[in-house]
Amino acid sequence: MRTIFTLWAAPMAIFWGWFFLSANDMNFGYAMLSRQVHDFAFQLYGQMLGVDPAIIPGMVARTCVFDFFLLMGLWAFRRRRNIAEWIRQRRQGDISSDRLGRATEAGPTLPAE
Repeated sequence: MRTIFTLWAAPMAIFWGWFFLSANDMNFGYAMLSRQVHDFAFQLYGQMLGVDPAIIPGMVARTCVFDFFLLMGLWAFRRRRNIAEWIRQRRQGDISSDRLGRATEAGPTLPAE
């Protein structure tokens, strides 16, 4: 699972890093991070997809969110027994008097004046 998360997160970090640096023209001397390359890349993608280049970042963002929930669903499915056991313990488990006392105590008192 760690490998899947890494193989998903690494390209996302690279893309969004490039996107925000190039959108703000923070190129640090690299042509790849310039606003001209940014505009050219999205113009090219827009022509290939037949859509307005301005909506492509939103499309990519929605796809990233969908992929995130898909990966979390896969992770939850693989850990479903552990998650079910945790939920069962939370529902059935009584709160110990120690824990209840710590949660309801008044806390530190102010010194007398």
